[in-house]
Amino acid sequence: MTIERRLARAEFTLTRDYPVPVERVWDAFAKEDQKVHWFGGGDAVEPGEWAFDFRVGGHDVDEGTFHGGPVSRYEARYTDIVEHVRIVTTYDMWLDGIHMSTSVASFEFEQVEEGTRFTHTEHGVFFDQFWADGPNREEGSRGLLEALARHLA
Repeated sequence: MTIERRLARAEFTLTRDYPVPVERVWDAFAKEDQKVHWFGGGDAVEPGEWAFDFRVGGHDVDEGTFHGGPVSRYEARYTDIVEHVRIVTTYDMWLDGIHMSTSVASFEFEQVEEGTRFTHTEHGVFFDQFWADGPNREEGSRGLLEALARHLA
């Protein structure tokens, strides 16, 4: 089978307000015991390799096998961290060992009257057979924001 070599780009911004202080939302990203609780596929995924190194230059890994489906692998490097303000990462995704994308993602934390306004902005490049996957990435990111909401509740 010949793979068509092509690239596609996708970007999106998601904003969500959480009725808790900035420190609570921040800790969900910055503390391993909290991040492992909400980040990833939840019950739909059998956990695999996990690494957590929350610092500029640090490297995270989250690999898991969807029940009856593919192995998903996320590898991120933190490029900028300003406590309670922002996190910037570059990350790569693989599906069954095939490199599907590289992204730059920023997470912004803003104290608002009702709690915390969280903004996730992402710019991704999708490779070859995954060229049309941008909308799925946005939908997956929405799912993570829902998982975060459940964690913070």
